Order: sequence, then C-alpha cells, then structure tokens
Amino acid sequence: MSSIPPFGLGTFRLQGQTVIDSIKNALDLGYRLVDTAQIYDNEADVGQAISESGVARDALFLTTKIWTANYAKDRLILSLKDSLAKLRTDHADLTLIHWPSPGNAVPLAEFMGALAEAKTQGLTKQIGVSNFTVDLMRQAIAAVGAAEIATNQVELHPYLQNRKVADFAHSHGISITSYMTLGYGSVLKDPVIQAIAEAHQATPAQVTLAWAMQLGYAVIPSSTRRAHLESNMKARQLRLSDDEMARMAALDRNSRLTSPEGLAPAWD
Repeated sequence: MSSIPPFGLGTFRLQGQTVIDSIKNALDLGYRLVDTAQIYDNEADVGQAISESGVARDALFLTTKIWTANYAKDRLILSLKDSLAKLRTDHADLTLIHWPSPGNAVPLAEFMGALAEAKTQGLTKQIGVSNFTVDLMRQAIAAVGAAEIATNQVELHPYLQNRKVADFAHSHGISITSYMTLGYGSVLKDPVIQAIAEAHQATPAQVTLAWAMQLGYAVIPSSTRRAHLESNMKARQLRLSDDEMARMAALDRNSRLTSPEGLAPAWD
C-alpha cells in the first residue's frame, strides 16, 4: 500500500489570504498534508503559506492534481513543473490525474505514462488518480501497473460510500482518499451520526472523519476556521465500535454531490 498520511488539509474553493490563513493555522496545529490542484488556482498561495510557515519541506506531504487541459504527453510534465514553481518546491509527494480525460480526448495510457515519467524524473514521489471508476482503474493498472498507483481520490461520505470502487482499489493495493467526507455538511445533521457523537462526547464531524479513517481511507477536510481545524484533528484519536461502524454503513444512499457535466465518467 502507499504511504499517504491518513489525515490532511484540503484547499478546494479556497484562494488568496483565505487559503494562506487556513494552511498556516493548520500547519501550526500539526497538520502535515496539504492537498491542492492546478484548477483550484491557489498553488502559488499554498506555496507562499508553506514557505512562510517555517515548517520544513521534508516534514510535509504535498499533493497536487493535473488538470484535464494538461494531459497530453507534451504538456503534462511542463504543467507539473509550473505547479512546482508556484508551490516553491522541486517535487510533489503525490500527483494525481484530476478527472478522466473529457471525451477521451487524451488516451488514458498516454497521460498515465506521462505521469509515471514525471515520477521517474523525480518531480513527484508518488502518482495516482482521482474520480476514477472501476473500469478506469482497470485501464490505469493496465497502463502503468497497480503498484504505481498510490491512491484514487473520490467523493466518499456516509451517504455515498462508493463500496465498489473502494473494494476494487483495496483488492489491488490502491488506497482510497475520501474527499467531501462531511458531504458538504449534510451528514452532520444525521440523527445516527449525532447520536454516536453524543455517546463519545465528540462532534458529528469528528465521528464522520473517524469512520472514514477506520475504514482505511485518507481524509482531507478543509476549514477556514482554526477552531474547526483543531476539532477535526481530534478525529484521529476517536475509535468507533463495531456496532457504530455498522450503523454508519447503513446510512449509504448513493447520494452523489459532485458530478460535473463534461467531466464525470459513467459512475459505478
């Protein structure tokens, strides 16, 4: 399995001073993984926050994602080098393909091959994919081998447990990174999650993050508030009982929140 920290900071939809403050607070509190992407248009802000934080680069785990416009063989590595310049580093710890190529404009084998080449060149320590279905993971494995694919980062929360994808990934030694683990806050109002939280004197967010980590998934919640960043970290110490995990498992309703037209594959 890959060596991706189980808990980190997401930066989706955060830009400028907002993301700089979020990262600085998070690093100050002890976060060590920061997840960004070319399309978030905040890599330069992330680089600034990290360099101003005083935390050593080798103590951090930095993830970025290649955008669909940069999948062609002659563009992917150049775009990653541009990202690294913005991030003020000579390598990423993990670089992902953000979405499948729209309309299969760039063949999967081409962009996976270019990403593997970026790893060979030392531009990234690990590579992986995001928003990939079982079929797309199969194709990626055929292109570069399962051992090369560190993770598949997918929408996964109590209302969308994505078990087909998670089980297939697990059977091939590919880890799952869960994004939107809190379901944009929708799951925090769930009576089952609230009851479990009460039993543990925890918050619904802590219970949900602990549930995902207990299933072996990495989580990357974001927050602009230091108190929430600090609270989310406490999920790492929370253990749910088998009964509580079973009650969480029963919440699955295949409720997908992210499926952008033109980008989304035929979901499992």
